[in-house]
Amino acid sequence: MPRPSAREIVLDAYVDILIEHGPGSVTLDAVAAKAKVSKGGLLYHFGSKEALLEGLLDRVWRLSLADVEYARTAPEGPIRYYLSSSVTDASMDKPAHRASMAALRQVGSDDRVVEVIRDCSQLWRDLLAEHIADPLTAEMVGTLGDGLYLRATMGEETATLAGQLDEVLRRLGL
Repeated sequence: MPRPSAREIVLDAYVDILIEHGPGSVTLDAVAAKAKVSKGGLLYHFGSKEALLEGLLDRVWRLSLADVEYARTAPEGPIRYYLSSSVTDASMDKPAHRASMAALRQVGSDDRVVEVIRDCSQLWRDLLAEHIADPLTAEMVGTLGDGLYLRATMGEETATLAGQLDEVLRRLGL
């Protein structure tokens, strides 16, 4: 696997700070220190905190697109993949999840954050609608996944429901 670029290392540091300490802890100096680059090195890739946010939102979009594309051909099928990736602890280390979590920490600070999160959610809703004939059932599955994701991000227990996905899908007629 190729070594991440300096730009990606800086973005990883920004994501880590947002997740671990929140947006109030983000300074260019803190990001440079976490990334183990000089402030000049950081500024070469991201000239401001605004540019860091733009880089993060671009990452969220790219990784979400890739995750939806993977879901289309996932061995367990797109619906099961969507629901299981919304609840499992394994998703907590996925780059797409970490980028989304970092972006969610920025909700309220910039309208573009909500716009990108909504657009990514729409990707998933569109995928579900492609694979679930009934529009209301597709919307319910999407809402279930959103709720499970929210619970998982807050550290709440989701293993019980995750262990019963077969029954959940049966009750939804899927």
